Amino acid sequence: MSRVTQKISFSVNALIISMLIMVAQNVSAQFDNLVAVDDSTLAAAFIDPDADFSLFKRVMILDTFVSFRSGWQRDQRSNRISARDMDRIKTRVSELFNSVLIETLESDDGFEVVSETDYDVLLIRAAIIDLDITAPQSTTGARTSSYTANSGAATLYIELYDSVSGQIIGRAMDRQSARQAGSMMRWTTRASNTADARRVFRDWAGALRGFLDSHYTGEQ
Repeated sequence: MSRVTQKISFSVNALIISMLIMVAQNVSAQFDNLVAVDDSTLAAAFIDPDADFSLFKRVMILDTFVSFRSGWQRDQRSNRISARDMDRIKTRVSELFNSVLIETLESDDGFEVVSETDYDVLLIRAAIIDLDITAPQSTTGARTSSYTANSGAATLYIELYDSVSGQIIGRAMDRQSARQAGSMMRWTTRASNTADARRVFRDWAGALRGFLDSHYTGEQ
């Protein structure tokens, strides 16, 4: 990837985040009565200041929605990516994110993950959008790899709900690029894509766990 392409990609990603923040702020102000979290580690986060966060001791996690960057399949012609391949990738990304999220929330005597609503259950609904994978592998083509410094990028959009009332009490978003340390080039394969995605997902899950620990259990 050339320096010019990297600069263009960075500018586009920054624009996406700015637009998402503007949309979220507008929605929160007009409909949800959510207020911005000033010290969020994510690009933008909002919470309901009137919600009793101390009630939530357990979490219920919905399947994560996943969508690709517009035009992504068209740009993968050399890799012969089919609609079936895209569905497979979306399923794997969704399952991987949920697995990392559950592992992070449950660790160190954290939050119990349940499958039913209750007064002390926080409902988490996440979406990974604008997914852009650098070196995907199709099910019909040969194994592929690319020499890159970036295995992909994605935007996380996550919402928190009171599981009983259905009231939204939190919203956050963030975009991350899975880059190599020091922008070092390397062969990017499906295995390395998965490892890089897991690292990004751990960062996102860790940010949510830190937020819940500080705002929901009273820890500082």
